[in-house]
Amino acid sequence: MDNIKAYIEENKERFLEELFGLIRIPSISSIEANKPEMYKAAEYWKQLMLNAGADKAVVMETEGNPVTYGEKIIDPKLPTVMVYGHMDVMPVDPINLWNTDPFEPVIKDGKIWARGADDDKGQAFMHAKAFEYMVKNNCLPCNVKFMIEGEEEVGSPNLPKFCEEHKEMLQADVILVSDTGMIAPDIPSITTGLRGLMYWEVEVTGPNRDLHSGLFGGAVANPINVLAKMITQMVDDNGHITIPGFYDDVIEVTKEERVMMAEAPFDVEEYKKAIDVKELAGEKGYTPSEHTGIRPSFDVCGIWGGYIGEGAKTVLPSKATAKISTRLVPNQNWEKISVLFKEHFEAIAPDCVKVVVTPLHGGQGYVCPIDFPAYIAADKAYTEVYGKRPVPVRSGGSIPIISSFEEILGIKSVLMGFGLESDAIHSPNENFPLEQFFNGINTIPLFYKYFAELKK
Repeated sequence: MDNIKAYIEENKERFLEELFGLIRIPSISSIEANKPEMYKAAEYWKQLMLNAGADKAVVMETEGNPVTYGEKIIDPKLPTVMVYGHMDVMPVDPINLWNTDPFEPVIKDGKIWARGADDDKGQAFMHAKAFEYMVKNNCLPCNVKFMIEGEEEVGSPNLPKFCEEHKEMLQADVILVSDTGMIAPDIPSITTGLRGLMYWEVEVTGPNRDLHSGLFGGAVANPINVLAKMITQMVDDNGHITIPGFYDDVIEVTKEERVMMAEAPFDVEEYKKAIDVKELAGEKGYTPSEHTGIRPSFDVCGIWGGYIGEGAKTVLPSKATAKISTRLVPNQNWEKISVLFKEHFEAIAPDCVKVVVTPLHGGQGYVCPIDFPAYIAADKAYTEVYGKRPVPVRSGGSIPIISSFEEILGIKSVLMGFGLESDAIHSPNENFPLEQFFNGINTIPLFYKYFAELKK
């Protein structure tokens, strides 16, 4: 493991060009027309694995987008690490807010700017290059499997079935994931918890057609007005979600653990400045870090209806639609929450409209114990590269498939992320610092080294 830095330096231009080839594929999983691009990305990953030293790599079908699987088994008696990542990316809208072409990566200010630069093409790619280094330098201490999927950004709807059908092929001692972040470039951290997720689309219908807002306004309910009012009823003035039964399964984090969480560096003023807001909001009685780490949340992710074109059109719309999500803490069951929301949202609808609630996708939360051998190995690896021990943090984000891995395959995951808050994942101008990218390639082989030692 001693000459990893030299290997990175010698090959960094090649690494970047190979990554850029992957980024240039517009593999947006939520757009059906982009499905051919998903296969291009899958084939690209297949070649990456083979070139890096995998014994085999194949593109495998699911009922949705493909999965690229690869492996190198050096000794069945040794531990096996399975690397999980995703090849799909979020849509790029609004395109006018990008400073560069989202699918033509640019290096500027020490960062890679492009959709997928961090989430998750850049971070997953680090594993391919770390694996390449270990194979070519004959220092791979574990068996390695890769599973790179194409539907994470839409909730991995077909991956659980894929896992059920290929349980034997996917057996491993741990699943290694880089799809999370760190507190800061000089403050490494390991994500020990992920929130669960439930996502719906709701449609509110009033009259059977769009109406003249002068001739009918005031006599006929406006679905946009009604939808807005219904949404405001979902969270009270204390930031508490009002769905009956919503908090029944929430386990309160102990005072001792909250004290430990508070030790993680967090500057409220810098946080507000970074996102350009005057004040923060959230559930009363909890800190901003606790709002995203240990408490559930409720958000409208999109809302539309009526006339939204240029100029004015005096119309009372027939329909209004919203996309709504809630982040859940690990003990909450997303399927139960889905039913509770639907029942409540339909119950509060006035008789002047009809409401249809369509569940889209969801998943459970996840917790990784800090006495887990893989966590300890990650701790040692970060410490060696960054010169300080990583802080355990609970993320506000969700990777629903992580809990499915544990449920279906019986395998825990360790979340070794290298992204930063400033990377703007899911937003225009996504980026990934070159320093973090290369540090990731430097850190990952050390994880293998320490994990193999701990498993002896």
